[in-house]
Amino acid sequence: MSTRLPGAAPDSGLDPAIAARLKRTPDGLVPAVVQQHDTGEVLMLAWMDDEALHRTLTTRSATYWSRSRGAYWVKGATSGNVQRVVSAALDCDGDTLLIRVEQTGGACHTGDRTCFDADPLPLAPAGDAS
Repeated sequence: MSTRLPGAAPDSGLDPAIAARLKRTPDGLVPAVVQQHDTGEVLMLAWMDDEALHRTLTTRSATYWSRSRGAYWVKGATSGNVQRVVSAALDCDGDTLLIRVEQTGGACHTGDRTCFDADPLPLAPAGDAS
C-alpha cells in the first residue's frame, strides 16, 4: 500500500480527458458510490483520487484512497472481500463516480453485505408533508 504526499499531484496515468472532467474536493478526492452490478444494491461509499481511479480502470480491482489511513487500498487485498469492477461512470456534474462491481463477501468493514443495512432511518408516512 503506497501513500501520496499531501498536496502532491503525481502523474497518475489517468486519461487526461477523464481527469479534466473530474470535480474534486479540496483534498483532490471524488466520492465513489459502489453498487452491485446485477442487483443495483448500493454497497458502500468510498473516495478516489486520480491515481486510485487510474488503478481501478486499468486493473479492474477496486482501489480507493483511505482518508483515515492516508494510503491507497485495494478492496479485499487483506480481507478477501474482493470487488471486481464491471463498469465505471462519471455523473453529469463530474463530481461523483459510480463503480459497479461483482462483490465477493461483505463490502462493509464491519463484515456486513453493505454499509447501508445496519441502521435504517425512520421516514414519515407517505403523504405526510410536515
